[in-house]
Amino acid sequence: MRASLLVVSLASSFALAAIGGRSEAIDPAARTLLPPLAPVTAGIDGCFAASPTCARCHSTADRARAMKDASGRPVAPHDLWRSAMMANSSRDPLWRAMVSAEVARHPEAKAAIEAKCLRCHSPMASIEKQHATSTLALSELYDPDARHNQLALDGVSCTMCHQIEPGGLGAAKSFSGGFDIASEARSYGPHANPVPGPMRRFSRFTPMHGTHVTTSALCATCHTLTTHALDDDGAPTDHAYLEQSPYLEWRNSVYNDEIDSPRPEAASCQGCHVPLDDVDGTRIETRIARNPRGFDFPFASPRQPFGRHVFVGGNTLIPAILRDHPTELGTTAATAAFDATIAAARSQLRHDTARLEITPLEPTEKHRRFRVTVTNLSGHKFPTGHPTRRAWIRVEVRDRDGRSIFVSGAHDGQGRIVDGFNQLASDRVGGGFQPHHTVIDRAGQVQVYEAVMADANGDVTFSLMQATRNLKDNRLLPRGWSADHVHGAETAPVGVSDTDFLGGRDDVVYSVPTGASAGPWTVEVTLLYQVLGARFAGELLAWDTPEMRAFRRFYEATDRTPESVARATVLLEDPGRRTRR
Repeated sequence: MRASLLVVSLASSFALAAIGGRSEAIDPAARTLLPPLAPVTAGIDGCFAASPTCARCHSTADRARAMKDASGRPVAPHDLWRSAMMANSSRDPLWRAMVSAEVARHPEAKAAIEAKCLRCHSPMASIEKQHATSTLALSELYDPDARHNQLALDGVSCTMCHQIEPGGLGAAKSFSGGFDIASEARSYGPHANPVPGPMRRFSRFTPMHGTHVTTSALCATCHTLTTHALDDDGAPTDHAYLEQSPYLEWRNSVYNDEIDSPRPEAASCQGCHVPLDDVDGTRIETRIARNPRGFDFPFASPRQPFGRHVFVGGNTLIPAILRDHPTELGTTAATAAFDATIAAARSQLRHDTARLEITPLEPTEKHRRFRVTVTNLSGHKFPTGHPTRRAWIRVEVRDRDGRSIFVSGAHDGQGRIVDGFNQLASDRVGGGFQPHHTVIDRAGQVQVYEAVMADANGDVTFSLMQATRNLKDNRLLPRGWSADHVHGAETAPVGVSDTDFLGGRDDVVYSVPTGASAGPWTVEVTLLYQVLGARFAGELLAWDTPEMRAFRRFYEATDRTPESVARATVLLEDPGRRTRR
């Protein structure tokens, strides 16, 4: 979401055509290619230090034992963070494309839209601009001469999170980028009695003991986000839309560790996304820093806790794009580092996200019936976060000769859900959407877990700046979710009247016409996931902006196969054949 130095301001350069709410005629100046983004180098700017400054002591070195696990594997914060989405939040081409589309739709509100989005994607530069009573613009990402260009490109970096003050965390005013950064250059960490000399000498920051950096409320400052819909003239309305709320969902679950008597399974956001164990499951204990010349500090001793700053989630699409286009996107992490980030995301999706179970039910004369139970293993809704994401159930039934007699949720090579060879209407640009299903008996019915936004007129929209509410939100609830919780109304499902849709699970009954086919029948069920749903992508790519053209090129060159989250198989016996025996 960048405005090129060579591109006329999107606030004035777009000629909008009202064709499906999209931009058809584009000023020729806006067709200029975006310049490549610059890598970040060491330096101190205002309240912050760029990440290479922190890397002097918080990256691994061959001659130091610091920041290595029990097996000698590197676990230094800077090394693991560089290929994570946190490090690349401002370089994310999907995010930049979406912001450019919002600005193209509402050019009058360009400054406000960009400031809102940059607050959490380029938070350090946003704060420095705030100190100068100004706001950060997207164009500053592209301009190497811009005062805070390096901070803007450094994403969610070390001195951002570790400088957040503890006061007010978890309160509503801290959400939507409401974090508080002091001007005293304090860097908080979970260890008591830190030795201040080396950090002060090499970065001017004073290390401080602050256990709040291990709490979910710290993450909530950006991962609880409300947007406000704009009217046709780009003016704010009274409509507030909760764009993402994993923290509030987590509070309304068995995983909440903020309460006086938490459940045994309670864990913070960091417990999953910045794990304290190594990949073998062993608790990490290591020196937390090294000498900039590559040796261990002689006075340093191994410490706990030590979190692996992998920030692993379910995003495999954007890390692959960042890996494959390092020159244009200015990434500095090695290919192997991005591969490791992608592998970690796939592992989390496949082992720690959801589980499937198939229960055979009594058949009818012409149908074989079974129930599919999806269990949510995550500490919040799944899919979580931004409504680009979706998951769905693919079911295939084959007869005793291996012939497919029923498929719901099949997809093509572009990740679009299809019915046979035809793209479903709900996956076409301008189409409707799949309702939440309790029973599925036709191939054109698919259980899709997603949030579908509505504008002020009640029509489906794919724009956050038009969203006023959800028409549908059947994303899987976390275990322990309750409508009576303080956050029950905010996180409640929408468009779901289903007694089997409960905290932590959903049941769907499939009634499959078997016709003249002979059993036994093999049932294969897969839960699939996309960080960018094909329908959302189609609506987004209809916009023509420089950022969108860049993203389209990246997206079309990337493997768009949906990620497999869980699988299950069962054999349905043929009662008729059993009787004849």
